[in-house]
Amino acid sequence: MADHERDLASVREATERLLTAAAKLNNDSVAEPSRLPGWTRGHVLAHLARNADALVNVFEGRPMYASGEARDADIDRDAPRPLDVQLADVRESAARLQDAAAVPADWSRTVELRNGVTDTASRVPFRRWIEVELHHVDLGIGYELEDLPAEFIEREIAFLADRFTGHPEVLHTVVTDGTRAWSTGSESNGPGVTVTGPAPELLGWLCGRRDGAGLDVQGGTLPALPPL
Repeated sequence: MADHERDLASVREATERLLTAAAKLNNDSVAEPSRLPGWTRGHVLAHLARNADALVNVFEGRPMYASGEARDADIDRDAPRPLDVQLADVRESAARLQDAAAVPADWSRTVELRNGVTDTASRVPFRRWIEVELHHVDLGIGYELEDLPAEFIEREIAFLADRFTGHPEVLHTVVTDGTRAWSTGSESNGPGVTVTGPAPELLGWLCGRRDGAGLDVQGGTLPALPPL
């Protein structure tokens, strides 16, 4: 079972790193494009705040979002706000999430996330850690995949490999950094490939942040991955 208390501590640390880095921005730079197509840095910060509140809903037994349209509308609404408002919202919503997670509860219970996805409550803190770390990178302000904590990189590679395991559109793939290996994709597609490279490069490819140019592929070409 996931160690939710340790993951909640990691979420706090990652949130502080992001807030400290983002505080060096200004109103103009918040309005500039992020690394996510169609999103400014303001969109990224607004999403992080609204995602924290959505996970409060999950912990308290409500739908994560009222709808996909409402989620997108809330992010678009909040994206143009000044930097100080954005940072306060990220900090305050993060505190609300930590407070919700501190309420005694059955951490083995099943909770529902977006689009009908379910998971155990104990894995929700790690999912939030993913949001904070990867979107810090997406801000494009000097925090790169290579700067991510080693534990996070290893766990996120395993998380994504598991997510694509059995996917009929993903060629069976062994992913390795030379010392560790993960299997993903579907064996029904025939002989697979082995993808080798540094862990940050593997993660970048699996999470759609890099094109895989820094990876070595044996047995074929780099498999196409569906969007997350």
